[in-house]
Amino acid sequence: MATGIALSTRAFRFHENPFFIPKPTILNSSSSSLLTQKRNVSLTICYVADGTRKQLITQIEEENVEENLSSTSLRVAERLAKKKSERSTYLIAALMSSFGITSLAILSVYYRFSWQMEGGDIPVAEMLGTFALSVGAAVGMEFWARWAHKALWHASLWHMHESHHKPREGAFELNDVFAIINAVPAIGLLNYGFFHKGIFPGLCFGAGLGITVFGMAYMFVHDGLVHRRFPVGPIANVPYLRKVAAAHQLHHSEKFNGVPYGLFLGPMELEEVGGNEELEKEINRRITRRTTGS
Repeated sequence: MATGIALSTRAFRFHENPFFIPKPTILNSSSSSLLTQKRNVSLTICYVADGTRKQLITQIEEENVEENLSSTSLRVAERLAKKKSERSTYLIAALMSSFGITSLAILSVYYRFSWQMEGGDIPVAEMLGTFALSVGAAVGMEFWARWAHKALWHASLWHMHESHHKPREGAFELNDVFAIINAVPAIGLLNYGFFHKGIFPGLCFGAGLGITVFGMAYMFVHDGLVHRRFPVGPIANVPYLRKVAAAHQLHHSEKFNGVPYGLFLGPMELEEVGGNEELEKEINRRITRRTTGS
């Protein structure tokens, strides 16, 4: 009875509840041993269950990590395949247009002068005018492109040119429309100069030819060399073209408020605003990326 009273007192102190007093319980040695065994078994089972739960959680986490890694690898592979397809598409378009335009230009020049020399007289003034306007129009297009780039494309026509300053989705972008717009007067001048004789038609033919030459050079340097829309081969190793590409890359970084706006004379524009140091850094970065293939 004393043992039971002692147990009851300990139980009362443990719960610290004055309204709940457990009944006295008399435990002998065998009962105490059995209770201890039950407690041990219960604790052991809980421990095993908790360890299994941790193992399951770890396994699930590992599976999630593997799944995320596989999905990421798949997305990277899809993105690379898409980029390769876009480059191939634009390369085909660039080669077809280049060969087509070059062939038409050569044939046009040949047939125009052979047709005009049928009478035996060589139209020297007309030929010189055509050649002079060809060079002049090609150089003049650089200054026109610089002005239009700053005054129009980055101003009222920004809604079209903006596509060129964002990551491209697909092989083409809305900014490519400007190439078509510049091709329209070139085609008109070539057409008029081809079907008419005289100095003035010869000058028009030369102007159209110069615009065409500039457009082709712009496509290979700007789209191919600078933005890597298609491979350009050995022209990437020409020192001055490296400077041109680096200068245009700085235009996209907007470190000098958009300067340079021109392409082939871009390094000179940067020199005027004190950008030679940044230009050299960009050239070295591009050489490193090209060497490492990144």
